[in-house]
Amino acid sequence: MAAALTLHPVRHALPADEDELGELDRSAWSTLHAVLPKPQPPYAPFFGERHRPQDFLVADAATESGGTRIAGYIRLVPPTPLACTAHVRQIQGLVVAGWARRAGVGRTLLRAAFAEARRQGANRMTLRVLGHNAPAQALYASEGFAVEGVLRGELFLEGRYVDDVLMGRPLTP
Repeated sequence: MAAALTLHPVRHALPADEDELGELDRSAWSTLHAVLPKPQPPYAPFFGERHRPQDFLVADAATESGGTRIAGYIRLVPPTPLACTAHVRQIQGLVVAGWARRAGVGRTLLRAAFAEARRQGANRMTLRVLGHNAPAQALYASEGFAVEGVLRGELFLEGRYVDDVLMGRPLTP
C-alpha cells in the first residue's frame, strides 16, 4: 500500500479541470490499458462533445501545501444511446495518477461510480478491459464484476493480438 492519501469526496469534473485531467491522462498512458497510440503534441482537448465534464467523476487528494490535486478519474456513460440500454452504465476509463496508486483511489472511484449510476437510475454496470491487464481485472473482480465474455484476439496492439474482456455486475444493493 502506498503512503496514506487524504482523499476529498469524489465529485463531478468541472470544465476548469480540463488541463489537469489531460495531463493526468497523458502521464498515465500505458500499453497495459491503452488502445490508442501514445498522445503527441499538439494535444487534443480532454473534454469534447463525446467526453463531457459531467461524464467524469474525479478523486482529489490533499497536498502538503493545503491545496488539492487530482488523484484519478473515472468516466461513466450509457453504453449506447438506445432506450433499451438506459438501465446500464459503462465505465469507459479509469485512471489513477502514478503517485496515488495502491492507495485505494481506484476502488474509491469505482464505488462512487456505482452510487452515481444508481442515482441515475441504472441497475447494471459494464466495462471492457484488455486481456493482459491483470491488475485491473483483479480490482474489478474484487468489486463484484464478473467476466461475461472474451473477444479473443479482438485488438492488435504493439505487434500482438490482445483479448477484449467484457465484464459486468448488477448494481442492486
